Amino acid sequence: MYNLRRTSILSGKLTSFQKTRSFSTNPHQYTHNILPLCASTKSLQQTQQSHAIALTNGYLPNSISISAALILQYATYGDPSTSHLLFHQSVSYSRSAFLWNTITRANSIAGVYDGFKVYNLMIRSGVRPDDHTFPFVLKVCTDYYEVWKGKEVHGLVWKLGFGSDVFVGNTLLRFYGECSGLNDAEKVFDEMSQRDVVSWNTLIAVCSNSSIMGCYNKVITLFRDMVYADKVKPNVVTVVTVLPMCAAVEDRVITSEIHCYVTKMGFGCHVTVSNALIDAYGKSGDLKACKRVFNEMTEKNDVSWNAVITSLAHMDRQQDAVDFFKSMIEEGVVPNPVAVSSILPVLVELEYRQWGIELHAFSVRRRMESDIFVANSLLDMYAKFACPVKASTVFDNIDRKNVITWNAMVANYAQNGLESLALHAVRAMQTRDHVPNAVTLTNILPACARIGIISYGKEVHARSIRGGFDSQLFISNALIDMYAKCGNLNLARKVFNVSYKDRVSYNTLISAYSHTNTSFESLTLFREMLLKGLEPDAISYSSALSACANMTEIKNGKEIHGVCVKTLLYNHLIVSNSVLDLYTKCGRIDLAQKVFDEMPKRDAASWNTIIMGYGMRGEIDTAINLFEAMKGDNRDHVDHVKCDSITYIAVLSVCSHGGLVDLGKKYFEEMKEHNIEPTQMHYACMVDLLGRAGLMDEAVEMINGLGMEADANVWGSLLGACRIHGNIELGQWAADRILKMKPGHSGYYMLLSNMYAEAGRWYEADKVRELMKFRGVYKNPGFSCVQQAHNG
Repeated sequence: MYNLRRTSILSGKLTSFQKTRSFSTNPHQYTHNILPLCASTKSLQQTQQSHAIALTNGYLPNSISISAALILQYATYGDPSTSHLLFHQSVSYSRSAFLWNTITRANSIAGVYDGFKVYNLMIRSGVRPDDHTFPFVLKVCTDYYEVWKGKEVHGLVWKLGFGSDVFVGNTLLRFYGECSGLNDAEKVFDEMSQRDVVSWNTLIAVCSNSSIMGCYNKVITLFRDMVYADKVKPNVVTVVTVLPMCAAVEDRVITSEIHCYVTKMGFGCHVTVSNALIDAYGKSGDLKACKRVFNEMTEKNDVSWNAVITSLAHMDRQQDAVDFFKSMIEEGVVPNPVAVSSILPVLVELEYRQWGIELHAFSVRRRMESDIFVANSLLDMYAKFACPVKASTVFDNIDRKNVITWNAMVANYAQNGLESLALHAVRAMQTRDHVPNAVTLTNILPACARIGIISYGKEVHARSIRGGFDSQLFISNALIDMYAKCGNLNLARKVFNVSYKDRVSYNTLISAYSHTNTSFESLTLFREMLLKGLEPDAISYSSALSACANMTEIKNGKEIHGVCVKTLLYNHLIVSNSVLDLYTKCGRIDLAQKVFDEMPKRDAASWNTIIMGYGMRGEIDTAINLFEAMKGDNRDHVDHVKCDSITYIAVLSVCSHGGLVDLGKKYFEEMKEHNIEPTQMHYACMVDLLGRAGLMDEAVEMINGLGMEADANVWGSLLGACRIHGNIELGQWAADRILKMKPGHSGYYMLLSNMYAEAGRWYEADKVRELMKFRGVYKNPGFSCVQQAHNG
């Protein structure tokens, strides 16, 4: 008699058995009790205990069924070596493929890949495979992408006559679908003499996972064929497989059709079906249907709430998403990591920074901050709220960073003016075996553009070519923008010429050319864009108008202005400002004033442009009056627009040209009182103001009191004033500094040479001209153009 001592849950199952009779050494007496015991263990320890009982009572190694049960349990609890030991001990008692199938299945459960040694040994041993052998072996082929072996097994399937077996056929369908492609899977499906609902569902799943164009229509056709078939009808699995496809293409009509079928068949009580319907309706933009499905659910889980929240966010109903999130909490549903990571981007859109911080605290309390999705969303949130330090703290606390984490950190640095750190982060992620992807490059290219170091941009370009990303539209657009902002329009044009183009591609290059001395290229590209059928937007028209303004092409500018009025794009502030800039630069201040008066809304740029326009024409009083009106002194012109740094550059320039020294000084002090930090351009305007008025000592005093090194604009203003007043000594001092800063700028040489010439110091004037030749600096020739009107 065997005395049992139990401390595990096995004792509960053995209590009645122990009370009625004791174990016997007869190996056949309690087989019906030992088998379910071995098959239902809950841990490795219990499996070992069952194994000991089977051995003690003589059931092993000759009992194939008990051995098979233990083999599977050992594999389940992470001890595949014992599974193999049991197999080799019992295989000599096996007369069928059952035990061989079991060890193949056990290897799959334990994640052990034996290179088909067991299967090959089985075939060589003369054991005939059965209808369970092939599904188990084909699963291994699928899991480890063994296409050649799978095709070999397929041949044996037909040779042994299992081609008509529906279970084998379904496994072949899955194998070809995942390892070979849709075409081979369809061939298997068409050759199946019998099909069940699993066959249809498998092919639908293969189509839904395929990237081949037209697969969506094929999925819908298969679903409808099932609906109208006599023997096989779509089940819950079918519905939850098809609905995500409807969501992906935002097809509300087909979603409604499937919803009708769901209602007819009574599948609405399944939570998974309702959740899939909510998601499909939400992605299709049908808010009413989305909420109706949710409200009709008799049972909801956290996925249901998450589906509605993400659907509302997808429909740009951010406030509704936040309200629904609050309702979820009020209903007693605790937000899970999916809910938290879904609502955080919504809070960013609504600029609810405090709520984001509170949700961060909640995630810490619930120990969610270690979840990679939550952590990435928090990182992205702080980056977009311009909190790079907090974003860095979140990043440092993430133990297992993925590529998305690194991309968010690169974006954090790039968006918050920390371009050098963004470049460092890209290098750091590679040292930690994370390969930059297309998103990484899209984030880092604008950083390269802002710092203007083209060599870094070229490195990223090379990486995009090696990674095969350069053909992607958003990468090529970012490259065009980077080269343009780094001042290399030739390379920008080369990338443009070899890339697929959209409106953004054209806008980027049109805008880049509009600010150069080759502005005519902007209009050429603008016309090309129209010929290719790409509809211009506000940015396109604004850039084309800027090019016209730069070239004083008023005729073309008026034509574009007319088109903007006709297409109602004129109401866009960016377009109105460009039209205003066009007319001021072309000397048509009357038209500029008319445009300004008719603008429904004005910003600082609108006021700055019209003020500078009048200043350039010498209408000083009008310009000053407009500036005062902008500040709100004239109540008829109040737009509640704050003066910015450019505004004060404009008004100080007006004061300089008008000789309004006291007023200029007043505005300069006023600017500082409004917490606008003076830049080099402001100081250049003040030096010009003082210098033109002959207050050279004050101008020099201002330069010496800058607290920073004066740039070429400041010294240029002083040099110009010295020429006006014939102050040769001070002019030489200014010229020495400015020519060190801008040795290739011909204008400063000519200014100095003319100053000497006007003072009758021809020797010094000639020396400056010789210095220009020695340094290879040439004066840009002047030019003028006349637009000829064509009548007829």
